[in-house]
Amino acid sequence: MSDSTSEALGFFNDRYAIDPAVLSSLLGTALSRGGDFAELFFESATVNSIAWEDQRVRSANRNVTQGVGIRVVKGDAIGYAYTESLDIDAMRRAAGTASRIGRAAERPVPVNATPYIAGGNYYPVGEPLTYAPPADKVALLERADRAARAFDTSVSRVDASVADELKHVLVARSDGRFVGDIQPLIRINVGVLSERDGQRQTARTGGGGRFGMDYFERITPEEHAREAARQSVLQLEAVDAPAGTLPVVLAAGDSGVLLHEAVGHGLEADFNRKGTSNYSGRVGDGVASPLVTVVDDGTISGSRGSLNVDDEGNETTRNVLIEGGRLRGYLQDEISARHFGVTPTGSGRRENFKHYIMPRMTNTLMLPGESTKDEIIRSVDRGIYCVSYSGGQVNISNGDFVFSVTEAYMIENGKITAPVKNAMIIGNGPDAMTKVTRVGNDFELSDGRWMCGKDGQSVPVGVGMPTVLISGLTVGGTRVG
Repeated sequence: MSDSTSEALGFFNDRYAIDPAVLSSLLGTALSRGGDFAELFFESATVNSIAWEDQRVRSANRNVTQGVGIRVVKGDAIGYAYTESLDIDAMRRAAGTASRIGRAAERPVPVNATPYIAGGNYYPVGEPLTYAPPADKVALLERADRAARAFDTSVSRVDASVADELKHVLVARSDGRFVGDIQPLIRINVGVLSERDGQRQTARTGGGGRFGMDYFERITPEEHAREAARQSVLQLEAVDAPAGTLPVVLAAGDSGVLLHEAVGHGLEADFNRKGTSNYSGRVGDGVASPLVTVVDDGTISGSRGSLNVDDEGNETTRNVLIEGGRLRGYLQDEISARHFGVTPTGSGRRENFKHYIMPRMTNTLMLPGESTKDEIIRSVDRGIYCVSYSGGQVNISNGDFVFSVTEAYMIENGKITAPVKNAMIIGNGPDAMTKVTRVGNDFELSDGRWMCGKDGQSVPVGVGMPTVLISGLTVGGTRVG
């Protein structure tokens, strides 16, 4: 048995008296009406957060949740029920409710739950931040506040927060597999307001991932604070963004959020199974520039989207989605994989035990090419260089997107010049991928701060890419020409 599975089973057995015999009994109840497959997803999560405002702690919260979600599959139909009580009678009632998707009136059949050994550990954490004293977390925020205020006299306000989560999960399945995992997650955010000559500009930044307190030895609160202050002060000098169709250079790192939203969702198998994605039925077709290779990789150590196992108990993997511009496959959970006749890709995810499984991204990346950043910039006579983003909207069915750009610059005569403000980029994800004319050799993984929403569920994800030139996107700005 793997260490993570052993520790997770020990946790649930010690705290809730859940052992292999209980798992077997519940699975038997779940299959009692003739289901083809049943699964138990146990979860216990502790979430802490501290918010800093006006040079003092504004709030501190601690939330503990626990429960089990029970899924029964019969053909293409799914029964699902959950309970926040891990009392054996409550769990049996939930299993009985989920079992009603089946048709046969059969007696519960015991299921042998054989341990499954997961191959990797992608978040080896010494001390989870969850166990750190609150005073140590407050000290991180104080350090960020001091660093931001020292950056420039225009900085008038600093808001910051630090959050941590420690989640124990255990997946038991009627095919005889059970696997557990212990999943840490941290995030720090810093927001800065700068004021000068009647102007006010704000900027936010942050990071984290599946780390412990050791994260702040590599990337300090001061670094995050100075970066937020730099962006905020920069905007005081920025000129209005132009409007029109222009070449757009996407910077390495955070620009991966565009790839995630405008392309990645369309490669999730449920949309393709239902025929609602722009990529439906196109495996093997050219869907992007030959320079484009896109992967989703849940095995990057410490990254926010990484998982040792997905929420169906399958190991996460490195999945090639687009290779040399050609569509190679989709992100598959077990339901979609059964439909397509392929192997699950370790992409079954849910927000928590109260939610059903969907195929979701983990860390979605565009792989590097051969150009240097300088070569890409020099190739543009007039365009926009986009560095960081605050948010946007995407139509998943066709890939149409609108993104707000929080840090951007003009490119003029092959050089990065004035910073611009109030910029938006507008386009279509699949179309934009065909307009990629240069791909840099400077791949960066964005620091861990992204969340992904789908059908009302949010999960942590990672993004990354090298510098990329798109020959033409609509830039929404306030300056014509």
